[in-house]
Amino acid sequence: MGENDVPPRLAEAVVAIEDERFYEHHWVYSIGLSRALLYDGTLLCLCQGGSTITAQLVKDVYLGGSDRGFNKVVDMVLAVKVERVLNKKQILAYYLSEITTGFGRYGVIEASCAYFRAPLDGLTLGQYALLAGVTQAPSVYDPTVNPDLAQQRRAQVLSKMVVQRLITAAQAQAANAEPVTTKGPGC
Repeated sequence: MGENDVPPRLAEAVVAIEDERFYEHHWVYSIGLSRALLYDGTLLCLCQGGSTITAQLVKDVYLGGSDRGFNKVVDMVLAVKVERVLNKKQILAYYLSEITTGFGRYGVIEASCAYFRAPLDGLTLGQYALLAGVTQAPSVYDPTVNPDLAQQRRAQVLSKMVVQRLITAAQAQAANAEPVTTKGPGC
């Protein structure tokens, strides 16, 4: 997927729920990382994430999906390098091409076909919000496995979009009323 292939509404939904300061920061979101380190240090666990979209891309592509222990340091170093080479639109496009979107499914194009039987550029706001929400925990929010949790997650994405003034409350309400999956004409 090229940087110009990411539908704007999908980009807004993903950034709203995954990394709201994506276009403002470089390589690491220090407030999120600080919060995660404080939480993890207090509870003596590796429970919280502080990763930016760039860091998540690096983790998935270069670190086999793990940013535990030393990999967290490698993750940060590689994220700095990626941010120096690629622009934000390219990073987002690569991220959306690589992320897990369900059992054995990678990328939002594949998810669009599986969940909605429609091409990525022809989806509704609710469908983009669902795709954005699935990325956090694909096995939990996969609408073909657990439509109720997928619907709840979609509502969270839409709520964040309203708070960030990307959409109106009326648009969110209409998108929340959409079915979780549909049987379109095919991809």
